[in-house]
Amino acid sequence: MEALAKGVLSAAIAYSAHYGAVKLYDNMCVPDGFWGFLQGAVTAGSPICQAGVQVIQNTQVSYSTLILMGVTRVVLDWVAPGASAAVPPTP
Repeated sequence: MEALAKGVLSAAIAYSAHYGAVKLYDNMCVPDGFWGFLQGAVTAGSPICQAGVQVIQNTQVSYSTLILMGVTRVVLDWVAPGASAAVPPTP
């Protein structure tokens, strides 16, 4: 049960970081409206906005990997319920 809680917490942290980075990028680098369109032509290439894009990309990969691992674990436990008990713990 502890592993499940850690997995859920990891996914929540990755998603929160992703969501926050997307909102900051949206507000700071490419705001809404026509003036935002014009501002985005200048600000989207700034180092801060480029770093924001990198954070968005990396947290998306982390979050999707955690979700895929969780779904895979559920399917594995459903298909072979005793398989995880047969593997000895690593030191």
